[in-house]
Amino acid sequence: MSLFRKKDPFGDGSPSAGRKPKSRARIVLTGLLITLLFGLVYFYFALPAINLQSPQFYVFVALLCGVFCLYSLFASGQAVESATPRELAGFLKKQCGIPVAIVLLLVVVFAAGYVVSLPIFRASSYRDLLTVQDGDFAADIAEISFDEIPLLDEDSAQRLGDRKLGELADMVSQFEVSEDYTQINYQGRPVRVAPLEYGDFFKWLNNRSEGLPAYIRVDMVTQQAEVVRLSSLGFDGIRFSPSDLFGRKLERHLRFLYPTFIFGESTFEIDDEGRPFWVCPKVERTIGLFGGTDINGAVLVDAITGEAQYYAREDVPSWIDRVYMADMIMEQYDYHGMYVHGFLNSIFGQKDVTVTTSGYNYIALNDDVYMYTGITSAGGDQSNVGFLLSNQRTKETRYYHAPGAIEESARDSAEGVVQDLRYTTTFPLLLNVAGEPTYFMSLKDASQLVKMYAMVNVEQYQLVATGDTVSECESNYIQLLAEQGVAEPEQLPQTGDSGVVAEIRTAVIDGNSYYYIRLQGRNFYYSISAQACPEAVILNVGDRVEVQVDAAGDGDIRAALSLTRG
Repeated sequence: MSLFRKKDPFGDGSPSAGRKPKSRARIVLTGLLITLLFGLVYFYFALPAINLQSPQFYVFVALLCGVFCLYSLFASGQAVESATPRELAGFLKKQCGIPVAIVLLLVVVFAAGYVVSLPIFRASSYRDLLTVQDGDFAADIAEISFDEIPLLDEDSAQRLGDRKLGELADMVSQFEVSEDYTQINYQGRPVRVAPLEYGDFFKWLNNRSEGLPAYIRVDMVTQQAEVVRLSSLGFDGIRFSPSDLFGRKLERHLRFLYPTFIFGESTFEIDDEGRPFWVCPKVERTIGLFGGTDINGAVLVDAITGEAQYYAREDVPSWIDRVYMADMIMEQYDYHGMYVHGFLNSIFGQKDVTVTTSGYNYIALNDDVYMYTGITSAGGDQSNVGFLLSNQRTKETRYYHAPGAIEESARDSAEGVVQDLRYTTTFPLLLNVAGEPTYFMSLKDASQLVKMYAMVNVEQYQLVATGDTVSECESNYIQLLAEQGVAEPEQLPQTGDSGVVAEIRTAVIDGNSYYYIRLQGRNFYYSISAQACPEAVILNVGDRVEVQVDAAGDGDIRAALSLTRG
């Protein structure tokens, strides 16, 4: 009889030194209990999705199998220590055969799933992840009113939000502002919103019963930051957020409700009443097991009560502005552009291969938020062939042919005009100004505060105009277009005009009220200062007016000095 059998842990041999061996059944049951406890603790903290499309699931199962086998070896004591390699292999086969088989099966499934997901085998599937329609720039991108142009990027909004919270002594000592500012449309205006976060564990302990009392809202046009106290809206505090702990931590709350869902990046939004919600996209892999990342609906979580509701992609409420992540849309277009003629063409020849540029921005259109990014050739030749606009809620995506400079070249051109001030630019927005595709940028100082504005012609990026206000910037830009013969004379505003008012918009810029008036048959707006022309306050759509423009220019876009109602 071998030494291994004399110390057999399963009781079918003679124990040495009077030790009473543990039975195999006892080891298995105890091992299962320890594995279960480990699994519950690991699941609580790591929160893996119970889904074959999630790599974390394979890690989770492998750890469970490893814990069971390690305990079995430990429980066998000296029997394993003194066993020969052959006897040890036999023991492992008997005691850990099933866990090892499970791990080997998962390795096979993972490897097979990975291989069948590779673009080399599924190039056409990757190409079709994003449906891209051709758009008409002049027809689709109407000249936007100045009260709809976002003037801030996320860094500037964050700086304004931090400063605003710092003014409130009762909050700044207990809370911080999240670094994630979501751009949304709120009551028809582009704003960025961000929740507060607990400063640390002890501050969470002191404030958990009341929850987070407010969120930050930054108007992207007026550049005004506001701390919105939920109590002023009649709501309780936010009790479910990424900065919360234990069962109220957003990720844990979602995992317990939807254990099989794979979630993308959750975003903070508010409805038209100002009530806070978390929009949590449900991710699915549409190609093989791990390829073709897409969104299949979203879970909407009430940030106050924690009530959650899953909505399929086509049923997402229209007030939600962001379901699809900008990085994911850019990745899908890169697949669309690279594999337009198959996988081999993306490497050899690269005929018609295009990719997105290095950044993106957001713009509000038709009460939705669209992601904008440029499209360039795969060769990286510092020029764009066009650009994309993609609806962040529906993923409706349109391509616009507009050859010209890439965004970084336009930024360099704008910064070069004010290089003595060392201003930096925000990522450009593409606007329709006097019928011309135009990059619009804010110019920021070292403190990330907006000081000036710049417009750069897309096709001829050496044409740059700046101004201390948006009005002045556009006035200078239109004058530059006229001087260079870029825009047709009939597209530009005249020194005198008359007609029927088709549209009126308002904005407050630097403390002054401005009225933006578009006449029927015109594709541009007249900017009228209420201080210079008080009659603008009582103007209505349908009124016949005569507008006289200051030819010398006084800082307004088209400053009307007299206005006569017909």
